[in-house]
Amino acid sequence: METRDKILEIVKAKGPVIPVQISKEIGSNILMASAHLAELTASKRLKISTIKVGGSPLYYLPGQEATLQKYTENMNDKEKKAYDSLNSNKVLRDSEQDPVIRVALREIKDFAIPLNVNYNNNREIFWKWYLASNEEAEQLIKQKLQILEKPAEKIIEEKAAQAIQKQEIRKQEEILKEKPKAKEPRKYKPREKEDTFLKDIMKFFEKNKINIVSTEVVKRNSEIDFVVELPSVVGNLQYYCKARNKKRISDSDLSQAYVKGQLKRLPVIVLSPGELSTKAQEMIGKELSNLTFKKV
Repeated sequence: METRDKILEIVKAKGPVIPVQISKEIGSNILMASAHLAELTASKRLKISTIKVGGSPLYYLPGQEATLQKYTENMNDKEKKAYDSLNSNKVLRDSEQDPVIRVALREIKDFAIPLNVNYNNNREIFWKWYLASNEEAEQLIKQKLQILEKPAEKIIEEKAAQAIQKQEIRKQEEILKEKPKAKEPRKYKPREKEDTFLKDIMKFFEKNKINIVSTEVVKRNSEIDFVVELPSVVGNLQYYCKARNKKRISDSDLSQAYVKGQLKRLPVIVLSPGELSTKAQEMIGKELSNLTFKKV
Protein backbone atom coordinates (compact mmCIF):
# COMPACT_ATOMS: atom_id res chain seq x y z
CA MET A 1 0.00 0.00 0.00
CA GLU A 2 1.31 3.45 -0.92
CA THR A 3 2.15 5.81 1.94
CA ARG A 4 -0.57 8.30 0.98
CA ASP A 5 -3.20 5.55 0.78
CA LYS A 6 -2.07 4.32 4.20
CA ILE A 7 -2.49 7.86 5.59
CA LEU A 8 -6.03 8.04 4.21
CA GLU A 9 -6.87 4.73 5.92
CA ILE A 10 -5.46 6.05 9.22
CA VAL A 11 -7.53 9.26 8.99
CA LYS A 12 -10.61 7.19 8.08
CA ALA A 13 -10.15 5.08 11.21
CA LYS A 14 -9.00 7.73 13.69
CA GLY A 15 -10.69 10.92 12.43
CA PRO A 16 -8.89 14.31 12.36
CA VAL A 17 -5.13 13.97 12.91
CA ILE A 18 -2.04 16.17 13.27
CA PRO A 19 1.31 15.50 11.51
CA VAL A 20 3.03 14.06 14.61
CA GLN A 21 0.39 11.28 14.81
CA ILE A 22 0.88 10.39 11.15
CA SER A 23 4.69 10.36 11.47
CA LYS A 24 4.42 7.73 14.25
CA GLU A 25 1.92 5.62 12.30
CA ILE A 26 3.96 5.51 9.07
CA GLY A 27 7.36 5.36 10.81
CA SER A 28 8.67 8.60 9.33
CA ASN A 29 9.68 12.05 10.55
CA ILE A 30 7.25 14.96 10.98
CA LEU A 31 8.66 16.78 7.93
CA MET A 32 7.85 13.88 5.58
CA ALA A 33 4.46 13.32 7.23
CA SER A 34 3.61 17.02 6.77
CA ALA A 35 4.67 16.85 3.11
CA HIS A 36 2.37 13.85 2.47
CA LEU A 37 -0.53 15.60 4.23
CA ALA A 38 0.05 18.76 2.19
CA GLU A 39 -0.09 16.76 -1.07
CA LEU A 40 -3.33 15.05 -0.02
CA THR A 41 -4.83 18.44 0.90
CA ALA A 42 -3.78 19.97 -2.43
CA SER A 43 -5.46 17.10 -4.30
CA LYS A 44 -8.60 17.67 -2.15
CA ARG A 45 -8.50 14.11 -0.76
CA LEU A 46 -8.05 15.64 2.72
CA LYS A 47 -9.28 18.89 4.25
CA ILE A 48 -7.36 21.13 6.66
CA SER A 49 -8.80 22.97 9.67
CA THR A 50 -8.35 26.53 10.88
CA ILE A 51 -8.54 25.43 14.50
CA LYS A 52 -5.15 24.23 15.79
CA VAL A 53 -3.97 21.63 18.28
CA GLY A 54 -0.57 22.41 19.75
CA GLY A 55 0.07 24.90 16.95
CA SER A 56 -0.77 22.42 14.17
CA PRO A 57 -3.95 22.28 12.05
CA LEU A 58 -6.03 19.12 11.84
CA TYR A 59 -6.27 17.01 8.68
CA TYR A 60 -9.54 15.16 8.04
CA LEU A 61 -11.60 13.47 5.33
CA PRO A 62 -14.58 15.15 3.64
CA GLY A 63 -17.58 14.02 5.69
CA GLN A 64 -15.71 14.15 9.03
CA GLU A 65 -16.51 17.85 9.63
CA ALA A 66 -18.74 17.09 12.65
CA THR A 67 -15.77 15.56 14.53
CA LEU A 68 -14.00 18.96 14.66
CA GLN A 69 -16.30 19.87 17.56
CA LYS A 70 -14.15 17.64 19.81
CA TYR A 71 -11.33 20.19 19.59
CA THR A 72 -13.15 23.38 20.66
CA GLU A 73 -11.27 23.41 23.99
CA ASN A 74 -8.37 24.86 21.95
CA MET A 75 -10.41 28.04 21.33
CA ASN A 76 -10.00 31.20 23.41
CA ASP A 77 -12.93 32.47 25.51
CA LYS A 78 -14.24 34.90 22.85
CA GLU A 79 -14.13 32.29 20.08
CA LYS A 80 -15.86 29.73 22.33
CA LYS A 81 -18.62 32.23 23.11
CA ALA A 82 -19.17 32.91 19.39
CA TYR A 83 -19.08 29.15 18.68
CA ASP A 84 -21.69 28.37 21.36
CA SER A 85 -24.00 31.17 20.20
CA LEU A 86 -23.85 30.06 16.55
CA ASN A 87 -24.29 26.38 17.47
CA SER A 88 -27.39 27.27 19.52
CA ASN A 89 -29.02 29.68 17.02
CA LYS A 90 -27.79 28.12 13.72
CA VAL A 91 -27.87 31.61 12.11
CA LEU A 92 -26.56 34.92 13.50
CA ARG A 93 -27.06 38.40 12.07
CA ASP A 94 -23.66 40.14 12.04
CA SER A 95 -25.06 43.62 12.76
CA GLU A 96 -26.79 42.37 15.95
CA GLN A 97 -23.59 40.99 17.54
CA ASP A 98 -21.17 42.67 19.96
CA PRO A 99 -17.93 43.85 18.31
CA VAL A 100 -15.93 41.12 20.07
CA ILE A 101 -18.28 38.37 18.81
CA ARG A 102 -18.23 39.80 15.27
CA VAL A 103 -14.43 39.54 15.23
CA ALA A 104 -14.50 36.03 16.75
CA LEU A 105 -16.99 34.79 14.12
CA ARG A 106 -14.46 35.74 11.44
CA GLU A 107 -11.81 33.66 13.22
CA ILE A 108 -13.75 30.38 13.66
CA LYS A 109 -13.84 29.63 9.93
CA ASP A 110 -14.33 25.87 10.48
CA PHE A 111 -17.72 26.44 12.10
CA ALA A 112 -18.99 29.83 10.83
CA ILE A 113 -19.93 30.24 7.16
CA PRO A 114 -20.54 33.87 6.03
CA LEU A 115 -23.60 34.57 3.87
CA ASN A 116 -24.06 37.87 2.01
CA VAL A 117 -27.77 38.70 1.89
CA ASN A 118 -29.21 41.47 -0.29
CA TYR A 119 -32.55 42.81 0.97
CA ASN A 120 -34.30 46.14 0.25
CA ASN A 121 -31.15 47.46 -1.49
CA ASN A 122 -29.09 46.70 1.62
CA ARG A 123 -26.33 44.14 1.88
CA GLU A 124 -26.01 42.29 5.19
CA ILE A 125 -23.75 39.55 6.51
CA PHE A 126 -25.29 36.53 8.24
CA TRP A 127 -23.34 33.63 9.78
CA LYS A 128 -24.52 30.05 9.24
CA TRP A 129 -23.62 27.10 11.49
CA TYR A 130 -21.43 24.91 9.28
CA LEU A 131 -23.61 21.81 9.66
CA ALA A 132 -26.93 23.62 9.08
CA SER A 133 -28.57 23.12 5.67
CA ASN A 134 -29.04 26.03 3.27
CA GLU A 135 -32.83 25.54 3.48
CA GLU A 136 -32.77 25.84 7.29
CA ALA A 137 -30.54 28.92 7.11
CA GLU A 138 -32.80 30.54 4.50
CA GLN A 139 -35.90 30.13 6.71
CA LEU A 140 -34.10 31.53 9.77
CA ILE A 141 -32.79 34.53 7.81
CA LYS A 142 -36.30 35.23 6.50
CA GLN A 143 -37.58 35.20 10.08
CA LYS A 144 -34.89 37.64 11.19
CA LEU A 145 -35.64 39.96 8.25
CA GLN A 146 -39.39 39.47 8.83
CA ILE A 147 -39.94 38.38 5.22
CA LEU A 148 -43.39 36.80 4.99
CA GLU A 149 -44.45 34.47 2.20
CA LYS A 150 -47.47 35.99 0.41
CA PRO A 151 -50.49 33.74 -0.30
CA ALA A 152 -51.21 32.99 -3.98
CA GLU A 153 -54.51 34.96 -3.95
CA LYS A 154 -52.71 38.08 -2.71
CA ILE A 155 -50.07 37.80 -5.45
CA ILE A 156 -52.78 37.48 -8.14
CA GLU A 157 -54.62 40.53 -6.76
CA GLU A 158 -51.42 42.57 -6.75
CA LYS A 159 -50.59 41.58 -10.36
CA ALA A 160 -54.11 42.55 -11.50
CA ALA A 161 -53.82 45.91 -9.74
CA GLN A 162 -50.41 46.50 -11.38
CA ALA A 163 -51.85 45.71 -14.84
CA ILE A 164 -54.69 48.24 -14.33
CA GLN A 165 -52.19 50.83 -13.12
CA LYS A 166 -50.03 50.31 -16.22
CA GLN A 167 -53.06 50.84 -18.49
CA GLU A 168 -53.88 54.13 -16.71
CA ILE A 169 -50.27 55.28 -17.10
CA ARG A 170 -50.35 54.50 -20.87
CA LYS A 171 -53.58 56.53 -21.27
CA GLN A 172 -52.05 59.49 -19.47
CA GLU A 173 -48.91 59.26 -21.64
CA GLU A 174 -51.02 59.31 -24.84
CA ILE A 175 -52.92 62.42 -23.65
CA LEU A 176 -49.65 64.18 -22.84
CA LYS A 177 -48.20 63.32 -26.28
CA GLU A 178 -51.08 65.19 -27.96
CA LYS A 179 -50.36 68.38 -26.01
CA PRO A 180 -47.48 70.60 -27.20
CA LYS A 181 -44.60 70.47 -24.80
CA ALA A 182 -43.85 73.69 -22.97
CA LYS A 183 -40.22 74.70 -22.83
CA GLU A 184 -38.68 73.68 -19.55
CA PRO A 185 -36.87 76.47 -17.72
CA ARG A 186 -33.14 75.99 -17.43
CA LYS A 187 -32.29 74.52 -14.08
CA TYR A 188 -29.64 76.17 -11.99
CA LYS A 189 -27.01 73.63 -11.00
CA PRO A 190 -25.39 74.70 -7.76
CA ARG A 191 -21.66 74.23 -7.35
CA GLU A 192 -20.57 71.40 -5.11
CA LYS A 193 -19.83 72.58 -1.61
CA GLU A 194 -16.28 72.27 -0.36
CA ASP A 195 -15.65 69.36 2.02
CA THR A 196 -14.85 71.52 5.04
CA PHE A 197 -14.74 68.51 7.38
CA LEU A 198 -11.97 66.87 5.34
CA LYS A 199 -10.12 70.18 5.37
CA ASP A 200 -10.36 70.36 9.19
CA ILE A 201 -9.08 66.79 9.61
CA MET A 202 -6.15 67.45 7.24
CA LYS A 203 -5.21 70.50 9.38
CA PHE A 204 -5.35 68.30 12.50
CA PHE A 205 -3.03 65.73 10.87
CA GLU A 206 -0.60 68.42 9.75
CA LYS A 207 -0.54 70.02 13.20
CA ASN A 208 0.18 66.66 14.91
CA LYS A 209 2.69 65.46 12.27
CA ILE A 210 0.50 62.52 11.26
CA ASN A 211 1.20 60.99 7.83
CA ILE A 212 -1.69 59.79 5.66
CA VAL A 213 -1.26 56.38 3.99
CA SER A 214 -4.73 56.17 2.40
CA THR A 215 -8.00 58.16 2.35
CA GLU A 216 -11.58 57.15 1.54
CA VAL A 217 -14.42 59.69 1.74
CA VAL A 218 -17.42 57.55 2.75
CA LYS A 219 -19.83 60.50 2.87
CA ARG A 220 -18.99 64.09 1.97
CA ASN A 221 -18.66 66.43 4.98
CA SER A 222 -19.72 63.57 7.24
CA GLU A 223 -17.55 60.42 7.32
CA ILE A 224 -13.98 59.63 6.19
CA ASP A 225 -11.76 56.54 6.55
CA PHE A 226 -7.98 56.87 6.80
CA VAL A 227 -4.96 54.68 7.34
CA VAL A 228 -2.38 56.91 9.03
CA GLU A 229 1.12 56.73 10.47
CA LEU A 230 1.96 58.23 13.86
CA PRO A 231 5.54 58.92 14.93
CA SER A 232 6.80 57.02 18.01
CA VAL A 233 10.10 56.23 19.71
CA VAL A 234 10.28 52.92 17.80
CA GLY A 235 9.38 54.46 14.43
CA ASN A 236 6.11 55.18 12.64
CA LEU A 237 3.07 53.11 13.73
CA GLN A 238 0.07 52.52 11.46
CA TYR A 239 -3.50 53.13 12.68
CA TYR A 240 -6.96 52.86 11.16
CA CYS A 241 -8.67 56.22 11.63
CA LYS A 242 -12.43 56.87 11.43
CA ALA A 243 -13.44 60.56 11.22
CA ARG A 244 -17.13 61.31 11.94
CA ASN A 245 -18.68 64.79 11.70
CA LYS A 246 -21.32 64.30 14.41
CA LYS A 247 -22.41 66.22 17.52
CA ARG A 248 -22.63 62.97 19.49
CA ILE A 249 -20.63 59.76 18.98
CA SER A 250 -22.58 56.66 20.04
CA ASP A 251 -21.40 53.23 21.19
CA SER A 252 -22.54 51.92 17.77
CA ASP A 253 -20.20 54.38 15.99
CA LEU A 254 -17.27 53.14 18.10
CA SER A 255 -18.21 49.48 17.57
CA GLN A 256 -18.27 49.87 13.77
CA ALA A 257 -14.86 51.56 13.78
CA TYR A 258 -13.46 48.89 16.13
CA VAL A 259 -14.64 46.01 13.91
CA LYS A 260 -13.16 47.63 10.79
CA GLY A 261 -9.86 48.13 12.63
CA GLN A 262 -9.86 44.47 13.71
CA LEU A 263 -10.36 43.38 10.09
CA LYS A 264 -7.41 45.55 9.04
CA ARG A 265 -5.44 44.26 12.08
CA LEU A 266 -4.70 47.86 13.13
CA PRO A 267 -5.32 49.85 16.33
CA VAL A 268 -8.11 52.42 15.94
CA ILE A 269 -8.43 56.19 16.32
CA VAL A 270 -11.85 57.87 16.14
CA LEU A 271 -11.85 61.62 15.41
CA SER A 272 -14.90 63.87 15.80
CA PRO A 273 -15.88 67.42 16.81
CA GLY A 274 -18.70 65.86 18.88
CA GLU A 275 -18.94 64.40 22.38
CA LEU A 276 -19.04 60.73 23.40
CA SER A 277 -22.35 59.33 24.66
CA THR A 278 -22.36 57.88 28.19
CA LYS A 279 -22.41 54.30 26.88
CA ALA A 280 -19.59 55.06 24.42
CA GLN A 281 -17.44 56.41 27.27
CA GLU A 282 -18.02 53.21 29.25
CA MET A 283 -16.97 51.01 26.30
CA ILE A 284 -13.58 52.68 25.76
CA GLY A 285 -10.88 50.88 27.68
CA LYS A 286 -13.17 47.97 28.59
CA GLU A 287 -14.77 46.16 25.63
CA LEU A 288 -12.91 48.18 23.00
CA SER A 289 -9.20 47.79 23.62
CA ASN A 290 -6.83 49.40 21.10
CA LEU A 291 -9.35 52.20 20.40
CA THR A 292 -8.62 55.88 21.07
CA PHE A 293 -11.10 58.76 20.78
CA LYS A 294 -9.89 62.29 20.03
CA LYS A 295 -12.06 65.40 19.84
CA VAL A 296 -10.98 67.75 17.00
